[in-house]
Amino acid sequence: MQVPKASDVLADDLRERILTGEFPEGTSLPAERDMVVQTQMSRTTVREALRILEVQGLVRIRTGRSGGAFVRRPDGDAVADSVSLVIRGQQIRLAALLEAREGIEPACARLAAKYRTEADLEKLAAANKAISVDGPLENFLQANVDWHLAVAEASHNELLTGFMLALSRAIYTATDNQAFVDAEVRRSTIRAHARVTDAIEARDADAALRRMTRHLHTYAEAISEVEDRTAIEVPEG
Repeated sequence: MQVPKASDVLADDLRERILTGEFPEGTSLPAERDMVVQTQMSRTTVREALRILEVQGLVRIRTGRSGGAFVRRPDGDAVADSVSLVIRGQQIRLAALLEAREGIEPACARLAAKYRTEADLEKLAAANKAISVDGPLENFLQANVDWHLAVAEASHNELLTGFMLALSRAIYTATDNQAFVDAEVRRSTIRAHARVTDAIEARDADAALRRMTRHLHTYAEAISEVEDRTAIEVPEG
């Protein structure tokens, strides 16, 4: 029978107390020396447990006289980091990435039409203004990612936003090739973004879902005609 390490046991206990709100966000955990006394564990074990929580994004460790382990609550970035690790570690096929995107983004667009704010519309407008038929490919790709993330953020659903952040990292890398994104794909993308944005602004949820679905399907077909990749890579960070 496998016996868990003491540091894992302590990390599990602290994680549960953080997630249930016993340690609110921004507050510090007990000092190392206090945890050593309270748990009867070694300082090495306590530090290892804190390091586990830091890697999981649940605490931020600061050094110095005012240092310590300060609580962080999981956010969309935590979701994105976890999904990105799965994408990279499993060498997810580009086709699977596009299928996931077609399953998630229309829902984001529908919710965005219901819950969008004026600030959300400003982000969408800025991304639409930045995207262009001309100019460097990297500028087009970044503006494209910014628009899709703006749609996800306008849904005001933290889980969907986190998934889209991870997918967007992969999408940027997988399509960072002029053969994937020619002038016609750029023009089609710009037209589709404008139509989806109009539906979101008009609070037409059905139209937003339908137009986003059509856009993603057309984009996926354009990519599959160029090259059938077996794996993708996601940039770190």
